[in-house]
This record gives sequence, C-alpha cells and structure tokens, in this order.
Amino acid sequence: MTHAFYVYSAYGFAAFVTIAVTLWIWADGRARQKELAALEASGIRRRSARKKDGE
Repeated sequence: MTHAFYVYSAYGFAAFVTIAVTLWIWADGRARQKELAALEASGIRRRSARKKDGE
C-alpha cells in the first residue's frame, strides 16, 4: 500500500460521508416540510403562529 493510495482513500471516504450526510439532511428536511404541511392542512397550527390574548 502506497502513501498516495492511503491519502486518496481517506479523501474519498471523507467526501462520501460528507455527501451522504448532506443528502440525508436534505431528504429529512423535505419530509418534515411535507409533514408540517399535512398537519397545517388538517387544522393543526404552530404555537408560534397563535395570537396572544391581548392582540
């Protein structure tokens, strides 16, 4: 095993993990947005969207 093989393998693995985590976060964000849209369509609202009694 050469030094170059080790270095390129390490960079390749790091790139793979970075891309995999990025795609996972992107897909999860889309799923949560769809879930939130379904909840809001059914009448469930966010607490932060509620108006205060005095307003």
